[in-house]
Amino acid sequence: MIVLHASFPIDPERRDEALDHVETLVEQSNREDGMIEYRAAVDVEDENTIRFFEQYEDAEAVDAHNQTEHFQAFEERLPELLAGEPEVVRFEVSDATTLEL
Repeated sequence: MIVLHASFPIDPERRDEALDHVETLVEQSNREDGMIEYRAAVDVEDENTIRFFEQYEDAEAVDAHNQTEHFQAFEERLPELLAGEPEVVRFEVSDATTLEL
């Protein structure tokens, strides 16, 4: 499994527009083959930071996602929405266990 965690600092003046794009991206990404889960959230400490948590079955699913029309559209708009440099961390996971709380 491949897990990505991404943080995007959003221009406060473009926040609503960015959230509209993110909503579309999340909805369409979750329909992809090889996608386990694709989520986005607003950071509770900084409402202008959007964090993505993405789980893919394998590297091929990541590559396929990056070629989709909805991802390409989001990536094209991203430079005008950002207020800084995005940060993306990729994890290759061999095992995951659900914990009971």
